[in-house]
Amino acid sequence: MVKELKQRYIFEGKSLSLRELYAKVPKNPKAEILGSVRVQPPSGLSLKIVFVQNRNNRRDWLAILTTDLALEDAEVVRIYGMRWGIETFFKMAKSHLKLGTEFQGRSFDMMISHTTIVFTEQP
Repeated sequence: MVKELKQRYIFEGKSLSLRELYAKVPKNPKAEILGSVRVQPPSGLSLKIVFVQNRNNRRDWLAILTTDLALEDAEVVRIYGMRWGIETFFKMAKSHLKLGTEFQGRSFDMMISHTTIVFTEQP
């Protein structure tokens, strides 16, 4: 998911913000996937941004970014949907199980051990 920040993207030789990009994309207003565009950040990497309708506010839109230019727009949205479930799980684990605040170890093995213990102790 891409947030509207000061980041600029190169599109058709112009440096545009996310909102300006959205205005340039040909849209299908009756679909959930509004459209997509291929851009480059100043670093030169090729990206694809897919614009989708915000389900919480039908007048608003969201942008999903991918580096895999071969993916269809619907596939980008499907993969992001799966990723969202994973992200919310980790957020819950860090907040409610105090997974991120009560551990001071730095090694990978210590982190795996601590995480395993935290998940097995919860009812």
